[in-house]
Amino acid sequence: MPHPDQAAFDFLLTRRSYPAQALKAPVPDRAQLHTILTAASRSPDHGKLEPWRFIVLTRDALQSIADNLPAAGTRIGIPQDKIDKPVMTYADAALAVVVVSSPKESDKVPKIEQTYAAGGVCLGLVNAAQASGFGAAWVSGWFSHDRDFIRDQFGLAAHETVAGIVHIGTGGATPPDRPRPDIDAITDWSGL
Repeated sequence: MPHPDQAAFDFLLTRRSYPAQALKAPVPDRAQLHTILTAASRSPDHGKLEPWRFIVLTRDALQSIADNLPAAGTRIGIPQDKIDKPVMTYADAALAVVVVSSPKESDKVPKIEQTYAAGGVCLGLVNAAQASGFGAAWVSGWFSHDRDFIRDQFGLAAHETVAGIVHIGTGGATPPDRPRPDIDAITDWSGL
């Protein structure tokens, strides 16, 4: 007979992401963040390849991103309003973690499965931060897909991509819930 962990299940049923712009200091200290990253890394990982890595962005790195976004956006033709929003977000941010999808060569595990594993780490990171009492938001943005920007700002190799950028901080009031999926509309029960 299963023994449910009702507190964990209630957390999963009610968790909400905070808007990245709402997350402020205080943020986890290095020891707290180490524990949060450890929890996030307990993600399904077929072949035990660890096809992800973390880049912790503190205040100076976040400001550098904000400072370099306008030139990158102009270079690739992003409209000004789509440049201004992330500039403000990163200029005001206190802490973010880049989850890098870093697939490994494997005859056994396709690269797409390794990409999924990195996505699982992103969700694990959001949940671990929130379970630790902090707010979190998993974001990306046009710049996180620009090869030049992610190479120059994050030092990503040619085979690496950004799976997500998770902002972590203190969020204040719990954000309002949003509409959730209609499970019956997206589930085929014919196999039962």
